[in-house]
Amino acid sequence: MPSELFREIFESAPDAMLLVDEHGKIVLANSQTEKLFGYTKDELLGREIEILTPERFRTKHVSERTSYVGHPRTRPMGSGLDLYGLCKDGSEVPVDISLSPMKTDDGLMVVSTIRDNSERLRIAELTRSNTDLEQLAYVAAHDIREPLRVIASYMDELARDYKDKLDETAQEYLSFTLAEVRRMKAMVSDLLAYARLDSSGEELSKVNLNSLLRSVMNTLSTLIVEAGAEISYEPLPTVIGNGTQLGELFLNLLSNALRFHDEKPPRIHVSASKNGAEWLFSVKDNGIGIDAKFHEQIFAMFRRGHNREKYSGTGIGLALCKKIVERHGGRIWVESQEGQGATFFFTIPSKP
Repeated sequence: MPSELFREIFESAPDAMLLVDEHGKIVLANSQTEKLFGYTKDELLGREIEILTPERFRTKHVSERTSYVGHPRTRPMGSGLDLYGLCKDGSEVPVDISLSPMKTDDGLMVVSTIRDNSERLRIAELTRSNTDLEQLAYVAAHDIREPLRVIASYMDELARDYKDKLDETAQEYLSFTLAEVRRMKAMVSDLLAYARLDSSGEELSKVNLNSLLRSVMNTLSTLIVEAGAEISYEPLPTVIGNGTQLGELFLNLLSNALRFHDEKPPRIHVSASKNGAEWLFSVKDNGIGIDAKFHEQIFAMFRRGHNREKYSGTGIGLALCKKIVERHGGRIWVESQEGQGATFFFTIPSKP
């Protein structure tokens, strides 16, 4: 019979564990087995292991068990098989099982470790669903882009060639339509950028963020001049990451700071500091700020913290920032009060 030390180790295991003799009878069960299958230990002791096997698998299980006893071997967790356990209430639970044979004075014993696979399978299914949705978004956005380009082209020609022939109301309608087409084109571009993140094939490499930030500022130079903005930054580190994606991150954060301001010219400051095993970055502005009730929702797709009529944007930029930061193993958040500017913080793990 198992020693007291063996029983204590057996009982403290994080997974369900069974000790089964060479005849398939359950000799020992731990508390995790009770939680997983709904039986008490007393209900399991002395019963054949097939009590925990769905009926459609029992004949095959008996055959495999007999074969295993004749040629016992360690079978590690992660067999790749679709295995299921039968609970007391008749429900089934997906499981993974490892087997470890033991020679004892009472004959061959097998330690069976049973792990609930429900959460792993749920995450795998969510991952597949997310991949499918992202692919759908990419294809849809890509296919929509060309019709939008054609519509915008004809609308521009209409505005140019027939402007003097349209009354004030018609011109107003035309102006609204053109604005919405341009907004849709921007939204499609942002959706494509968002969908491409998971399919980006660029390998991680050393990224000099000082050079990257200067490049982003050069891209935004027209907007910076038009807004009368000043952007300052402290020395930034070199990190391991995807340079294209990190460029998108800074581009979105800086362009937001340039757009969301009142009559005061934008003043933006970028800084970085070492915080344990990660770099902590901040992008601080003196803009219109964000009400605390919107701090979480602004990082979700199509969720905004400001009136779309007054401040342009697709509602995708910060969702894109969040995805980029998380793909780099970091996190992003905002600290702000309405009317008092905003500071966006994000982290990137520090790697040698």
